[in-house]
Amino acid sequence: MDLKAIIEAALFAAHRPLSVAELEALFGDDERPDAEEIRQALESLAEEYSERPLELRKVASGYRFQVRVAYAPWISRLFEERPGRYSRALLETLAIIAYRQPVTRGQIEEIRGVAVGSGIIRTLTEREWVTVVGHRDVPGRPALFATTPQFLDYFNLESLADLPALPEFAASPESADVFAAAQTDPTHPPEEPPGAAA
Repeated sequence: MDLKAIIEAALFAAHRPLSVAELEALFGDDERPDAEEIRQALESLAEEYSERPLELRKVASGYRFQVRVAYAPWISRLFEERPGRYSRALLETLAIIAYRQPVTRGQIEEIRGVAVGSGIIRTLTEREWVTVVGHRDVPGRPALFATTPQFLDYFNLESLADLPALPEFAASPESADVFAAAQTDPTHPPEEPPGAAA
């Protein structure tokens, strides 16, 4: 049995990341490798692909093959449908949720200084980047929003610890102010977000 070849084939056939447990489940009881053998095979594959236009990448949900970013300008021409463009308001809202989670809509509005349209929250939940993880124990019990494993996968992150530092992430002085407020708002100290880390 060529473990590395089977894992390589499975990762190409699956159109989503596969976890070590999912890779283990591919094998019958009498031939099942242990998790460490699978990890070693994954490391070996990653090394083999290190000089190729494809890379083996670990994200929140598991491992996947993907085209290296350097080839994106050419590969993107294969797809007629252009990716959606997102408004600054949506991206700011997503950044606040990512850096301050779990966070209520009211807290997002306080940080941004403007109302958050229901369309923004709907788009983020439809994309499965954001989900309701509970309700704050105050009158009205507002929903608490946090990012999802799909958010991490989409942005090539293993965990929230991989989020870029704010100066690296902010594209303009205005957004730097918003993101800095999201990270340092003294009325809402950072909490460990439920279910979002790998």
